[in-house]
Amino acid sequence: MRTTKYFRRFRMEFDLMHQSIAKPVLPEGFQWVAWHPAILESHAEVKSRSFEHEIDTQLFRSLTNIEGCRRLMREISLHHEFVPDSTWLIRHQLNRNDPVESCGTIQGVKRSRLVGAIQNVGTVPEHRGLGLGRALVLQSLLGFRRAQLSRVTLDVTAKNTLAVELYQSIGFRLIRTMYKEVLVTREPSMA
Repeated sequence: MRTTKYFRRFRMEFDLMHQSIAKPVLPEGFQWVAWHPAILESHAEVKSRSFEHEIDTQLFRSLTNIEGCRRLMREISLHHEFVPDSTWLIRHQLNRNDPVESCGTIQGVKRSRLVGAIQNVGTVPEHRGLGLGRALVLQSLLGFRRAQLSRVTLDVTAKNTLAVELYQSIGFRLIRTMYKEVLVTREPSMA
């Protein structure tokens, strides 16, 4: 049986012309990796691990598995309005001899000539609570500013209260409430 479910989403906006951007800070052992096509797979893997078991997988099928995340990363990076300066990966290495692990991702595109859009802020579960999401958003905003855009938007599921609070604390403001319709398949009840 198929039913329709509606998810409330917020469009939030940051004014690059009139708001200041705090310096993005990473904890010790974490480092920035600028966009390059060679790290597309790392972005896809982090995206897949970040969104696993999260509410957005109910809205966007591409986030439910690694292949969908690869396809999404290819689409974003090949988009004619892709903004490489706003697309970042965070890597972590505890000790010099330890393996390097990718653990955070963010991408950016232009919505119009002067407006950018943040896509898919993701931090893997084992590195949450360290300020990586905040650092990713701030680093991306600086990239949009370098690209000479005037505003940046992002869309967030309203039930993701931690993300909404993070974006508000950075300076994003709510500009629109939307509802995303999703068809849900339910097992018939055995009454």
